[in-house]
Amino acid sequence: MPTVGVNRDKLFEKLGRTYTDEEFDQLCFEYGIELDDVTTEKEMTSRGETNKTADESSEDVVYKIDIPANRYDMLCVEGIARALNIFRGTMVAPQYKLADMKGKPLQQMVVKPETSLVRPFVVCAVLRGVKFDSARYNSFIDLQDKLHQNLCRQRTLVAIGTHDLATIQGPFTYEALPPSEIKFVPLKQTREFKADELLQYYLENDQKLKKFVPIIKDSVVYPVIYDAKRTVLSLPPIINGSHSAISLNTRDVFIECTATDLTKAKVVLNTVCTMFSEYCEVPFEVEPVEVTDALGQKTVYPDLDARQMEVSVDAINSLLGLQLDAAAMSTLLTKMQLHTQVSGGGKAVQLGVPPTRSDILHACDVVEDVAIAHGYNNIPKRIPPTVTEGRELPINQLTELLRQECAMSGYTEVLTWALCSKAENFDNLRRPDDGKTAVEIGNPATVEFEVARTTLLGSALKTLGANKDAALPVRLFEVSDVVMQCDSKDVGARNERRLVAVYSNREASFEVIHGLLNRVMDVLGVPYKGSDAALESKAGGSYHWEPTDDPCFFPGRQAKIVAFGKTVGVFGVVHPEVLLKFDIPYPVSAMELNIEPFCFDQFYKPLIEGAAGLQGTAERGGGRAAHAARREQGDVKY
Repeated sequence: MPTVGVNRDKLFEKLGRTYTDEEFDQLCFEYGIELDDVTTEKEMTSRGETNKTADESSEDVVYKIDIPANRYDMLCVEGIARALNIFRGTMVAPQYKLADMKGKPLQQMVVKPETSLVRPFVVCAVLRGVKFDSARYNSFIDLQDKLHQNLCRQRTLVAIGTHDLATIQGPFTYEALPPSEIKFVPLKQTREFKADELLQYYLENDQKLKKFVPIIKDSVVYPVIYDAKRTVLSLPPIINGSHSAISLNTRDVFIECTATDLTKAKVVLNTVCTMFSEYCEVPFEVEPVEVTDALGQKTVYPDLDARQMEVSVDAINSLLGLQLDAAAMSTLLTKMQLHTQVSGGGKAVQLGVPPTRSDILHACDVVEDVAIAHGYNNIPKRIPPTVTEGRELPINQLTELLRQECAMSGYTEVLTWALCSKAENFDNLRRPDDGKTAVEIGNPATVEFEVARTTLLGSALKTLGANKDAALPVRLFEVSDVVMQCDSKDVGARNERRLVAVYSNREASFEVIHGLLNRVMDVLGVPYKGSDAALESKAGGSYHWEPTDDPCFFPGRQAKIVAFGKTVGVFGVVHPEVLLKFDIPYPVSAMELNIEPFCFDQFYKPLIEGAAGLQGTAERGGGRAAHAARREQGDVKY
């Protein structure tokens, strides 16, 4: 949650009364925010939380208030005071509107096609007749910083520029030019820089701005905004020009927000305009700007129209456990800045969501606002009408049992990443990539995480290679998921729980990994084929191994594991070329087994649909997992 520091006295002045710390803390709690700390500006300076010196800092009390992350309208003292005043009923929610521009020319912003290469969107607005004082000016700047940190994602999605309209002249153009062609005097500087020189200067000398430089530094062209006289307004998302800097004497403010996300740009523009339009000559009135995009389409910003929603009264009452009528709900929602009226013959509430409440996206958000306005402490406590019982998933229960058995067999557990490179998943294992097996990451951050793994073996071998100095023999195992494409699933992929085990020594010791396989099958309650006819009949099947030709393993020293007529795994001596790829100097034998066919739910049905031959095992409660599940339900006594 963002924490906003506000001057206590300025806040109380806007609230129209004073509070004790305890009283204000209670008010915050009722509204769903939290008074996190009560401090002073001097104390904050001593902790390095401000840019002021000790002499510049005052003893004014500062309230640090935790705000919900999606309440962008409460990132400044104006928004907090307005929200609390409306909540307390001392203020009516304002009607935000655009200025009537009939017979008056609109300010123009023209977007050049080249901006699509770096930062394609821009939205604008004008605040007329603003009256700044020191506190309002600082709050205006602070709101922009808070938005940059929060919704704008450190300026990567949106960057805000504010300018003194009296110093510039429209129409404005939003362009993208080679860095060497952009020259201007940036904010807080006295000499002219080329854009590339300026970015290098910030990298070397400015701790605050250097973190934004990588956003555009490697781009072929840099975004820039010019006025009609080719005066640079800003080099987004880095810095504004010095020529159009706002001050306490500024009366008309031109706001531009450049972005890679148009929706977020609109939210940011609406937030800045609605918060500070209260200081305009006509309060809560914003002058629109016409933006012509790269395709020639004209759009007027900002859009301050209320979004319309309708929510069922019964739906709200059922979620909150209340019995409120539509009129009562309408009154409560009015306290949360929503314009409401009863509709549907009293069965629904029609809402007008103002531009300040961009957090209202769904009916559930309206339900939350009703709960806040009604008071969470006023919602009656009751015993839930339904009873549920939590229980470990059968597949996880089986996983825990196998982990214990493998550990008791002398193997050390490893936990590896679910993502890996294509090379680790295919090439290094000498297995082909058909393009239809692995789920690929659309925009991987690193070559190490290109696909979701389809096998655990590569991860286990990579771990061995990273620990080749460990004392021999080395025994490792992992029980985890692999991911494979699956057209029958809604998401296009499915998970599969597997067990992998590797054994490394001066000799391959194929018999060691073979022994672990036999032990695992024994604890699963699956007999070896032909070992016990009576037990096979009770289990509904058996397991055995057959020759196979997996290129990952040495020819003639490998086998596939077959259980109940289906291939469920493979084991053998790892091929020398695979060992070379993973930088493993000693022979390795390995096993990988799909354990899902041996897992049953609480009704003793196999989790895998159509797992032939498993029903007999389920019926007899075969294996430790089924036995443990029966014990939890009281079917097994000791």
